[in-house]
Amino acid sequence: MDKKTWIIIGAIVAIFAGVIVTSILQNQSNTNYDQYDLATIIDANDDSGNLAENIDGDPNAPVIIYEYGDYQCTACAPINPYISEIIEEYDGKVAVVLRTYIMDYHQNGTAAASAANAAAIQGYWKPFKDIIYSKQNDWYYSEGTERQKQFEDYFMTASNNQGNLEKFRTDMSSKAVAKKISFDRALSTRANVDWTPTFYLGDELIDQRGMNTSDFLKLLREKINKKLTEQGIEVPKKAKDNANKSDK
Repeated sequence: MDKKTWIIIGAIVAIFAGVIVTSILQNQSNTNYDQYDLATIIDANDDSGNLAENIDGDPNAPVIIYEYGDYQCTACAPINPYISEIIEEYDGKVAVVLRTYIMDYHQNGTAAASAANAAAIQGYWKPFKDIIYSKQNDWYYSEGTERQKQFEDYFMTASNNQGNLEKFRTDMSSKAVAKKISFDRALSTRANVDWTPTFYLGDELIDQRGMNTSDFLKLLREKINKKLTEQGIEVPKKAKDNANKSDK
């Protein structure tokens, strides 16, 4: 594909996504978001563009963490592998729901969220999320055509070249994806989110402000272990070992 074609594609995707998101955000005030329980996994519905929550881990896990994040957030990217590590070490007992809260000053935040949700439609959200965070420095200041090309390359990598690129492109600028982004934003507002990442364990805020990563992860593991114990569920040995390491 030549440069001129990429410019046209990038411009079209950006224009349509921007117009649709703006329109939906303007109508957002007409929706009653109080009907949704923030401490539960919310089923796909018309308000969310009939798109499901983005979940890392088993949605039936006994402990669910709700992360409010922004793919362009420079604090969200480095914490991502640690959160993935926690999900793995708890062996099916912990899952994380990611809801996007895009900071106003992140010029690529909406485009990144659009790409992530477009990848989710084809079942590739988790690998795409990991790639877009790990490559954040590469696309952080990108614009239009260059950014679109990067996101498409990430999608093909995440899908092991099995994804439908044309559908990914179309979904990025779709009304459904725009509604999902505005839905997450509304939930974030209800959760009193004003910085990212913000973590809730169920309905309990795990406030990491002023904490280093090690201390935050220690606190998070302690909270998870308490939740599991309260339910009569044994904490996996690997999780216990890592919690003990954090104490040192």
